[in-house]
Amino acid sequence: MHRISKYKGCLMKNEKVCILIVEDDMIIAANLSIQLTSLGYEVAGILPRGEEAIIHVKEHSPHILLLDINLKGALNGIDTARAIQKFKDIPIIYLTANSDDATFEKAKETQPKAFITKPFNKLSLQRTIALVVEQIKEDEESSQTTQDIEVLEDRIFVRHNGRMEKLLLEDILYIEADRNYCVLITSKIKHMLSCTLKVMEERLPKSSFIRVHRSFIINISKLDVLADGHLEIGRKVIPIGKSHKELLLSRIRTV
Repeated sequence: MHRISKYKGCLMKNEKVCILIVEDDMIIAANLSIQLTSLGYEVAGILPRGEEAIIHVKEHSPHILLLDINLKGALNGIDTARAIQKFKDIPIIYLTANSDDATFEKAKETQPKAFITKPFNKLSLQRTIALVVEQIKEDEESSQTTQDIEVLEDRIFVRHNGRMEKLLLEDILYIEADRNYCVLITSKIKHMLSCTLKVMEERLPKSSFIRVHRSFIINISKLDVLADGHLEIGRKVIPIGKSHKELLLSRIRTV
């Protein structure tokens, strides 16, 4: 087994990404370890059983879990993921040689970041891990920026010019995504917030605010016009995403 290191779980700037390999085929596991090390990652360890992986994650918190779906023993990979997710939110990448639809659907329930099909090659491994690492960094940046926002029952405080300024929720017209930022619009001012639209969606009260498009959240009480493919608030025309339309219509009926 490889050297065991202790990690905090979060990914600090310039820190090596630490990956725990849980694979009962030692030839595959050793090959993975060599490939990951050559790509600049740190291998936290190689474990053949799900039970051992659970203990390891509790004690050491690696950044990523590279987990074989079809582990032998009392716990398969999916069972192991579920057990770990009860106490730790850790990104999971499944290793699988099984194309069975039922197994794939069960695995999806654990919300893995990716799947790597065996036999794998170095390029697919490299690209998959790089994409997952990028997702981790984006998620952590989003969670850190929520410190600039404080949402109370009827108001929101946003950091502006070094201080927290109050905005009443009833004054917000809509919020528009701008990459990893979003713009909060009232009738008088605009605020650029250093967080994603997803973060705002999670923090604002769902009784008043609803996502209507991948780039827009609206204050439903400010809705002026509802058309087939768009809505209007003031003079702003906002598109309605197909996946959001049904929820929007149901909410309007209850208002």
